[in-house]
Amino acid sequence: METSALGVAGKAPATFRRPGARGGPVPVRCVDGAQRELILPKYCEHNHKTRRRPTRTCQIGNVPVGGDHPIALQTMTTTNTRDVEATVEQVKKCVDAGANIVRITVQGMKEAEACFKIREQLFKDRYDVPLVADIHFSPKVAMIVAEAFEKIRVNPGNYVDGAKKFTVIDYDDPAQFEAERQYIEEVFTPLVEKCKKLGRAMRIGTNHGSLSARILSYYGDTPRGMVASAFEFADICRKNDYHNFLFSMKASNPLVMVQAYRLLVEEMYANGWDYPLHLGVTEAGEGEDGRMKSAVGIGTLLLDGLGDTIRVSLTEDPEFEIKPCGELATLGMTASDQGWGVEPFDEHYRDVHQFTRRVGTLPAQREGDVVDYRPLLHRDGSVLSAVTMQDMQNREKLYRDLGCKMVVGMPFKDLATSDTIFLREIPASSDAEGRRTLKRLQEVGLHVLAPADVLAADPLPNAVALVQLRDAAGALNNGGPVLPESAGRLAISVDGTETDAEISCLKDLDAVMVLLDIADGVSRVHASRRVFQILQREEVSVPVIHHFCSQSQSEESLIISSGSQVGCLLVDGLGDGVLLEAADHRLEFLRNTSFGMLQASRMRNTKTEYVSCPSCGRTLFDLQEVTDQIRQHTGHLPGVAIAVMGCIVNGPGEMADADFGYVGGAPGLIDLYVGKEVVRRGVPMDRACDELVELIKEHGRWVEPDTEDEDAQEEAMAMAK
Repeated sequence: METSALGVAGKAPATFRRPGARGGPVPVRCVDGAQRELILPKYCEHNHKTRRRPTRTCQIGNVPVGGDHPIALQTMTTTNTRDVEATVEQVKKCVDAGANIVRITVQGMKEAEACFKIREQLFKDRYDVPLVADIHFSPKVAMIVAEAFEKIRVNPGNYVDGAKKFTVIDYDDPAQFEAERQYIEEVFTPLVEKCKKLGRAMRIGTNHGSLSARILSYYGDTPRGMVASAFEFADICRKNDYHNFLFSMKASNPLVMVQAYRLLVEEMYANGWDYPLHLGVTEAGEGEDGRMKSAVGIGTLLLDGLGDTIRVSLTEDPEFEIKPCGELATLGMTASDQGWGVEPFDEHYRDVHQFTRRVGTLPAQREGDVVDYRPLLHRDGSVLSAVTMQDMQNREKLYRDLGCKMVVGMPFKDLATSDTIFLREIPASSDAEGRRTLKRLQEVGLHVLAPADVLAADPLPNAVALVQLRDAAGALNNGGPVLPESAGRLAISVDGTETDAEISCLKDLDAVMVLLDIADGVSRVHASRRVFQILQREEVSVPVIHHFCSQSQSEESLIISSGSQVGCLLVDGLGDGVLLEAADHRLEFLRNTSFGMLQASRMRNTKTEYVSCPSCGRTLFDLQEVTDQIRQHTGHLPGVAIAVMGCIVNGPGEMADADFGYVGGAPGLIDLYVGKEVVRRGVPMDRACDELVELIKEHGRWVEPDTEDEDAQEEAMAMAK
């Protein structure tokens, strides 16, 4: 069996059941020439249809979670827990916004004492919402607050082991690793017994950034380690016949999160367990980026029928988390209730354990080409933008909305410029201004894609002609589809309802890309998986762009729906880019959303990523204000991840995906990190941002903000003449 199914060193404790331990399939890879085949383990009810995973019910106060019950919505207070009045008011705002469950951080004894007053006051105010105590490091605090709150959240990474030191422990003898479980059992069992006696619920919540040194040394910083850590605590619960608990596997990286949950559920299927799941992306962030990361991570799992309660973690007041949380829950329940899916099909190639991207063959230059077709697509993931005739009316605004850098009124490609534009209509050949606008875009590498019949009616030089697959397949018997006059390349549109034979025809069509434009009423996720399965089987390497069309959705809703349904495929490495088309939304918004989706799916980085933790009552500064200040200085550093945290709740491992950290160490003082290591302590806040910039420079990650360069100006002036 391969190492990745067991752990870093290819060894596993006897108490950690692997896939196949009780009838579940073991992942097997076999090599047949260059073809890799994977037998999918069972991590959801069906790969071809959304069906909610059946679970037992976890009773959290008066809210049942799991089973046939609706997906419960959660959020978390950001107030100082010791401030009873402020915390009570924030809880009430969250409940009024639709929260079913509210979590409150409980760091120490004083906070635990405040919890009794918070619970009492909420009951007096006729708010019976279940409250969850967020516990880190302190078993004694957990024992006390279990008498006040309906649920306890424990983190296996620090409940027993305490603060993170990231020391490496050499476990040459697996028996040593196993023996240390005894101490965990001694410390954790009293809380299990108390929760059982009082009828309290528990969340065993593993964080990617806060695994214990013991787990890190044995499994590495991996999803497998996250699952192993949670299973140790679950084993103790089960040993004491306590089952009113659920799991969570949270990470700020949606790919890691999705892999961890899949491994967890795979283990539960293999062992006959049916505990519910809480879903959430740790420190998702703010605004569109935070919503997109949550949609990609949470939505992916919901569309596979996983998840019984969810939280969208945003750098905003907690009541604002409920709306996107509710939209995700509705999406998941609707998909399951309506049975979104396709007819069953065999699936052997998708790797659900690790990110392995299917990379399409990029366009190549051919002899006789008048323009360079290589910029049609980008190797790290492409963004296509749908442009309307109305967009064409304001040329300079169009260039800016497409993300072009402007130099003396002329467009040039920048880091986050669309790769190709898609027009359902094109300016008439008599429209000199419209044609000149498109020609300038083509000259700087933004190609034009349009339906073949539109191009045939009024040719546009060097355009890419889009043909429906059924039409192209039917034309193969007569030599293949004929390109319209002046069109330089062929693209194919696939709606997911084609037969296997029709999709197989793609291997005989000389197309530079496929637009996967799933038909109305067909499940995008499952139809797309089927298409990719056929492409893999037939060894077709044409790039695939997800064409997502939307009507009458708010911006937030569009982020949630597209991030879930397209992101679900991208996190499995299925797809080479995205085209979002929505006539009622701004072109600039759609482009930014597309790039945000690629970045959330860990494909193409075009902007600085900020990781923040808003949900702690001991935050030492205004998180939003400081994040805005840091963004002003560092927002031009794509590929750099910066953690901005008011304090370290779970230890420095909380910044597992960050390159640099700006963390409140004491009032008015900041600790600066490189990765998980603090390198400058106690920096006064008025100097901390500047010192963060210096730190980025010291580690070779700094670039100067972009300015207009002389060569570009000269070229633009020459073209203008």
